[in-house]
Amino acid sequence: MRKIIIALSLATAFAGTALASEKCKVAMADWKPRETLQTKLEGEGWKVRSIKTEDGCYEAYVINAKGEKVEAYFNPQTLESVDMKIED
Repeated sequence: MRKIIIALSLATAFAGTALASEKCKVAMADWKPRETLQTKLEGEGWKVRSIKTEDGCYEAYVINAKGEKVEAYFNPQTLESVDMKIED
């Protein structure tokens, strides 16, 4: 039973990243600059800690307008959110 719980936990942990990468299949020539994403997020009241590239998406570590630490993935062409996790 314990092995099943561990396996399900691992599958759930990696599901968000797999989902994000599926939605971020964009040619590099079509990517918007990171600074554009940062400006967008700051305009929404978020404090940007860092933005990096992960699995074809932009991965941003931010503090949202509610003060929560968030790890969020964005499509680099549209800058739309494709996955988000609130950190503990």
